[in-house]
Amino acid sequence: MPPPAPFIVTAELPVDVFSWANGLRSQHYPPERNWLKAHVTLFHSFAPSLRDELPRVLARLAGEWAPPPAEITGLMDLGGGTALAVRAPGMTALRDRIADHFWAMLTKQDQGDKQLHITIQNKVPRADAIALQRMLEPALPHRRFAFTGLGLHIYRNPCWEAAGQWPFRGKEHA
Repeated sequence: MPPPAPFIVTAELPVDVFSWANGLRSQHYPPERNWLKAHVTLFHSFAPSLRDELPRVLARLAGEWAPPPAEITGLMDLGGGTALAVRAPGMTALRDRIADHFWAMLTKQDQGDKQLHITIQNKVPRADAIALQRMLEPALPHRRFAFTGLGLHIYRNPCWEAAGQWPFRGKEHA
């Protein structure tokens, strides 16, 4: 039996934005390392010991919150990669609520401020990242959308296993 694996929490994208971003990821992410679909990570690593509490908290919050509006505002330079920058104050506020609840359990990576993004290229030579950014920037549309829910995944190095998804159904906005 494999050892317990950490949980990853994502903000779920609507189908049209997911399809577009995933197409960019498929086109520009090194294929030998592209094990995942396009996604917005909210938390990189929750302890396996939270397997009961974490889904309950995510389900409750998704039930209370309306779909947070968001906008793709441009590109984010990752050094050795490129991402779509996402501006979403409501999702950031919701992430802060989750972080407050689990503060003592967060890794250093998950404690810091989070710039939401969708990675479309990573672990490439710097020159390749700059070339892609120069190519995409002039024609990159600013897309408005609303996140559809929260997702929970188990990290199975290097892949992720779906562990739950909760649609936004509430009326609360940040």
